[in-house]
Amino acid sequence: MRLILAALLYLPAALVAQPQNPRLTKLIDEVSKEIRSEEEMNFMRQVYASDRYFTFPRFQQTAEYLQKQMQQIGLKDVQIVNAPADGVTQIGFWTMPMAWDVKSARLEILDDSLPAASRTLADYEKAPSSLGMWSGATPPAGIGAEIVEVKRGQVAGMDLRGKFALTDENPANIKWLLVKAGALGAINTFTENPDLRHGRQWINAWGDDGWAYTKRSTPLLSFSITPNQADLLRKLLARGPVRVKATVDARHYSGSYPYVTAVIPGTGPEEVLTLGHTSEQGAQDNATGVAATLEALAALNRLIAAGKLPRPKRSIRILSMGEMYGSMHYVQTNRDRIRRTIAAMCVDTPAAGYDLAGTEYSFYMNPHVAKDFTDAFLLKIASDYFPRVERPWHEKPFTTGTDTYMAEPMVGVPTVWGYSGSGVESHHNSEDTPDRVDWRSLRDITVMDAAFLYFLANAAEPEAIWLAGLSESRGYEQIVNSASALAEHSRPDINGTVAYSVERESQSVLSVLRLVPEDRRTMLRDKLVPVLERLKASGAIQSARIRESAGSSLATDPTADPLAAGIIVKRKRFGTIPLDDLPHDQWEGQPSGAWAAVPTIALYWCDGHRNLAEVSRLTQLELGPSNFDFVRYFRFLEKHGYVEFVK
Repeated sequence: MRLILAALLYLPAALVAQPQNPRLTKLIDEVSKEIRSEEEMNFMRQVYASDRYFTFPRFQQTAEYLQKQMQQIGLKDVQIVNAPADGVTQIGFWTMPMAWDVKSARLEILDDSLPAASRTLADYEKAPSSLGMWSGATPPAGIGAEIVEVKRGQVAGMDLRGKFALTDENPANIKWLLVKAGALGAINTFTENPDLRHGRQWINAWGDDGWAYTKRSTPLLSFSITPNQADLLRKLLARGPVRVKATVDARHYSGSYPYVTAVIPGTGPEEVLTLGHTSEQGAQDNATGVAATLEALAALNRLIAAGKLPRPKRSIRILSMGEMYGSMHYVQTNRDRIRRTIAAMCVDTPAAGYDLAGTEYSFYMNPHVAKDFTDAFLLKIASDYFPRVERPWHEKPFTTGTDTYMAEPMVGVPTVWGYSGSGVESHHNSEDTPDRVDWRSLRDITVMDAAFLYFLANAAEPEAIWLAGLSESRGYEQIVNSASALAEHSRPDINGTVAYSVERESQSVLSVLRLVPEDRRTMLRDKLVPVLERLKASGAIQSARIRESAGSSLATDPTADPLAAGIIVKRKRFGTIPLDDLPHDQWEGQPSGAWAAVPTIALYWCDGHRNLAEVSRLTQLELGPSNFDFVRYFRFLEKHGYVEFVK
């Protein structure tokens, strides 16, 4: 019998039968029939129509539109929340942006020998993305200046006083250097897709030391031109000096950053959540995400009202907000509600064309520190639904860059993310327009979102046991994969990779406990003991396989760095550390923690008990080997008051 069990445990999870759930199958059926594609396409178009101008008064228009739609589809407790946009207030360690508005903006080449149409490089009214977000203003009569081409990596040390920098990299990434060089502003030629000859990359960051423009940022001018226009300018520059005239009527001010939230009420105090971020210029990114989440709740509410679905045990909440800034404000101001939120799904850039390569859905998992049953559950919905529409899909590990940070331990809401890209790459480009949105893709993510939300909103002990089974099946695959990476290269398990994987997958199984009342959790945990034992046995088999492959016994962990072993980091606030309140020349070469993977994951592993040697080990088990100097980075954070060391 042991040999049979061993053979079964050796198999990848793809060969281990995953339990079916008739309730999930029926739910997907009901939701699929209820989606109103034209309605959600109209949601997308209306959100795009106002957000494409990406000013704060336009964000208010979007919020008011969404408030009205949420009321009309029957959601309850519909609220517009006005988060501060003052450039000073901090949420976590992120500084809220200043509000910004634009009346008009133009950039023209001062050369009468050119045709009039060619002389106009930017006109905000016709092409909003021709002006970078948070651009500064000019005097009413405008300002003339010479253009200087700035090649990648060359801006440091340049003298750009009173001149425009023509940049071939996103100027937001080097703004602090442009400020030091005395530049009047930037004319961006960078684009993620040079084949979009008439497209302009959207410059959506303009802080001196981070993403958003804050109170101490410098009001440089910011323009973005097309590849065709960039070619023209470079030809002119090859002949001699080129001057342009900029006229920008814009202002920075202390205002508000609105977001909208509402619920389908449940019968109990807990909630599930879906997030779609507003306040971006694109149809794909992210008017589609907002539309999908809105239609998901609209469809569920209609099914509940018609008696086809019972009212769920948990409320189903929608949050339509500015990426990161809006969700972080929501987390900080609703701590009790967050504690009662059992899971979330983020929908970001989800509706690319069926017929374009590379637009298959990718589903991003939770970080390892927050391994959770929602990973296996989301993949189960995908494996049930996507064969119906004959479309492939992929699983991806956690990545930084959107509101999935909510899974991190100081927030504690496991959050998965559905994404499909934009096919013909139009990310943050003026070519990201409604005609590129595929209603079928939008329908697909809406079905996924609605099924995810409702099933978990109504999950009780039987569903918890089934979800534990899903996590167990996926756990075998994860354990095998971790071992295979070592065995393939005949390496001993130096860092305890297999044991780590067993521990993470066991956490995924046990995470179902939160679906049952506290007085039932001990009993449910007892029922799950055999599952945990099977995962442990699977790990033992894989460890034996590595020993055979490596031709040696399992090695012990290497001696920990004594400096790292003596440091225990205690976090002060939730979320990542973007350093946007620290002048760039004081960063000491350290990365912003806003998006960088290694410092983000390391921060998540810091719990006030693990020493830094263990944090380093866990981070590298999750992400792979790294030369990152963990001691230097966290000493830097401690020096500037972002974390403290436990004495």
